[in-house]
Amino acid sequence: MNRLSEADRLPAGSTVATIGMFDGVHLGHATLIEALRNEAAARRLQSLVVTFGQHPQHVLQRNPQLKMLQTMNQRLQALEALSPDYLAVLDFTPELSRMDSEQFMQMLRDRYGMTALIVGYNHRFGHDRGEKFADYVRIGRSLGVDVIKAPEYLGEYAPVSSTIVRGLIAAGKVDDAMRCMNRPYCLEGVVIHGFHNGRGIGFPTANIGKTDPCLILPHNGAYAVLVHLGGRTLQGMVNVGNRPTLDNGTQLSIEVNIFDFDEDIYGQPIELEFIKFLRLEFKLGSIEELRTQLTHDREKSRKILNGLT
Repeated sequence: MNRLSEADRLPAGSTVATIGMFDGVHLGHATLIEALRNEAAARRLQSLVVTFGQHPQHVLQRNPQLKMLQTMNQRLQALEALSPDYLAVLDFTPELSRMDSEQFMQMLRDRYGMTALIVGYNHRFGHDRGEKFADYVRIGRSLGVDVIKAPEYLGEYAPVSSTIVRGLIAAGKVDDAMRCMNRPYCLEGVVIHGFHNGRGIGFPTANIGKTDPCLILPHNGAYAVLVHLGGRTLQGMVNVGNRPTLDNGTQLSIEVNIFDFDEDIYGQPIELEFIKFLRLEFKLGSIEELRTQLTHDREKSRKILNGLT
């Protein structure tokens, strides 16, 4: 697979393309890109996925509230795993946002040799987003581009969309989100110094900082996680929240207890895959009650994570 820049050009009539933000790269996106690859193969052309470096809301709104499911790098890696021939990332600028669907299709035709466009189910693009599929077909015909509607994803976890997945994660339903994306929700960060309370109660934690502020966080609570650290995959449990039992104020923290692990990892990059929600965060009456609860959480997490293999 080849990544294209905006400066790259492909021969006229050489590609079948699809476009989208593809945040989360979920099963609906996989269905769309499978349809793209099949159509390209039938025409003996190359398949092209076109995506954007920024979400339109982050460009067009002064204080966007939308949180993302993936970093840019995570999204591109997930798209590459679906094996299109080409992947083009466009800079979503105010100028690009003002293009209507005809101008946008013409740009893809002239720049990347698009001769057919696979349109995602219920997808809209261009400044004139009120247009319907029949309008895209008509515009495409005038440009010499076939416009084809992709099949809707009708699998076990339908319906699925980036909005639905965001809602699942915000509600703590990370296992349902994982089924929709066919991969766990993932947060990347760096191990930083925290409150240093965990070791004193027998549950040392790594405090995760420098996460991407544009990413959505799971609902406050405890989760079973897989931990990727220094090329190793380890088991653990993470708490997302304010640590009410330890009276650490209102500052939100992400702290992971890595099972059977005792190393100095400050400053190292770390990646958490959220597998299963364990419980809501709540205030316990004493440190001993907290220790008992954490012991229960760890046992439950081990059963969940051991069941993955």
